[in-house]
Amino acid sequence: MTDLTALAEIPAYSGVTPQSFRNDIYPLGKPAVLKGFVADWPAVRAARRSDADVVDYLAARDTGREIPVMYGPENIDGQFFYTEDLQGLNFTKKPAGLSRTLADLQANPASAIYIQSAPTPEILSGFARDNDLGLVHDSVIPRIWIGNRLTVQTHFDLSDNVACVVAGRRRFTLFPPSQTKNMYIGPFENTLAGPPISMVRLDPVDEEKYPNFSRALEHGMSSELEPGDALYIPYFWWHHVQSLEPFNILVNYWWNDMDPDLGSPFDALLHAFIAFSGMPDRQRKTWQEAFDHLVFKENGPVADHLPENVRGVLGEHSREHRLHMRQNLVRALARQAGMMPRGQ
Repeated sequence: MTDLTALAEIPAYSGVTPQSFRNDIYPLGKPAVLKGFVADWPAVRAARRSDADVVDYLAARDTGREIPVMYGPENIDGQFFYTEDLQGLNFTKKPAGLSRTLADLQANPASAIYIQSAPTPEILSGFARDNDLGLVHDSVIPRIWIGNRLTVQTHFDLSDNVACVVAGRRRFTLFPPSQTKNMYIGPFENTLAGPPISMVRLDPVDEEKYPNFSRALEHGMSSELEPGDALYIPYFWWHHVQSLEPFNILVNYWWNDMDPDLGSPFDALLHAFIAFSGMPDRQRKTWQEAFDHLVFKENGPVADHLPENVRGVLGEHSREHRLHMRQNLVRALARQAGMMPRGQ
């Protein structure tokens, strides 16, 4: 296994309050360990007493609703990944109830069993009320992750994230978005659980197959969190998670301060693959420069020379304007896909 303890430590903060998080930590846009931030949660106190106590705590709140559970054989050593030919996955997923899964985890410690990202209001009555983060808007739904000794492959999320360790210890290893070029991204169409992952496994790194990953490690940081600790993971930061105990629980909160009316940049990326991948190099370079100037505004405002009433897509966009642009785009894509006759 790559010695992740040799990487820089993720900055840690003690005595964090919701106000100090929003005023002093969140604006930095950098990962931060919030030491003991959820140590007073009833679930954390139960976990610190024993695994049995926290299992009883959860089982007593089980709503009976079935959820998707991931199951992997013993020979994957708790590392959910692709099959050797990348055509399939080395685990299966099937619905199961919470209490049954908790019993399976205790009875089969060598197997890979994982409740992944289950909304707590759906499966745990009163859990969100009694174990309140206090950092995010009430509309943000807490999600629970329960498993044995597992490894979550390096991936990114298009949201900010606070991950709270309830039971067991976890090692988080993070890489900034700037290292995407060195992460060796896997298939977009067939992913493990949603976002694309890095194909580089850290057990150990195959340096011959992934030679540039050493550059990512130079910018990586890693820390081990205990029950009661929380970790702020900023938007698009790559993260690799190791559960270090036979039984582990984590609760996380995803949110995005971006106006949802702006749409998904990921959708724009997928369309860009179509539009630019087969383009001659000279033309693609021209469009790269155009995007830098017009979209990312690396040279400053692009429409100040025009009256406001004629700036169109170059100016500020109202919701109505964005809707009109999307309608035009939908029509264009429908024509290209043969779903609408040209001229309409």
